[in-house]
Amino acid sequence: MTGFPAERTVILTGAGSPRGIGRYAADHLAAAGWHVGLIDIDGDAAAATAAGIAERHGVCAAGVGADVADREAAVAAVDALEQQLPQLVALVAFAGVASPVPYLDVDEQEWRRVVAVNLDGTHWVTQRVARSLVAHGVGRIVGISSVSAQRGGGTYSKTPYSAAKAGIQGFIRSVARELGPHGITANVIAPGPIDTDIMGGTLSPERKAAMAADGVVARIGTPHDVAAAAAYLIGPDSGFVTGQTLNVDGGLYMH
Repeated sequence: MTGFPAERTVILTGAGSPRGIGRYAADHLAAAGWHVGLIDIDGDAAAATAAGIAERHGVCAAGVGADVADREAAVAAVDALEQQLPQLVALVAFAGVASPVPYLDVDEQEWRRVVAVNLDGTHWVTQRVARSLVAHGVGRIVGISSVSAQRGGGTYSKTPYSAAKAGIQGFIRSVARELGPHGITANVIAPGPIDTDIMGGTLSPERKAAMAADGVVARIGTPHDVAAAAAYLIGPDSGFVTGQTLNVDGGLYMH
């Protein structure tokens, strides 16, 4: 197995939203010395975020636009980033969409939209990144599930989201098993309620308190909580951790 290179790049999807976890995680990882490649449906936001990260942290950073649910676009985005940045070592697939629609009102368009971005998009980017990681003999893959997948909803999003996020756990476990012999680990982060716009907009103090009531820790999560988990799972110290789901949810779901 090849060791971690001194200069290493992580690609993050869904990293353009100003209040999103992906954007915060990109900044957090760059501060720790990672070069970063960003993919977002909003290419201008991804490029602007990358430029800011490069200026603040002195790392290489690039951002491109792509709908990760589109295989060709996802592959082209990774191709473009890989050409601009040092060796690709890690992926954190944050790109996702919420779905608060009640189950009996879910139509085909809503089902396809949610599964396409959350599950298909994670697959297409992961597969393309994995080809490079296998070639290098070292790598880290992190998928993003949700406590909704484990509890059957009960948060902002409902059935299509829970189903897609549950799929990510099975998908990543299988990837971990297939790619482990190539020096690659694959794990999942399952956040609980996090203070981001995917929860339906900026949260009021009252809504935060209500969401925190079910957990053991008396608050909801922050983007920093998830970014710190991602930093561990893509780092050199997590090489014997694979096929696992790390809940970052304040004790909302214990298993």
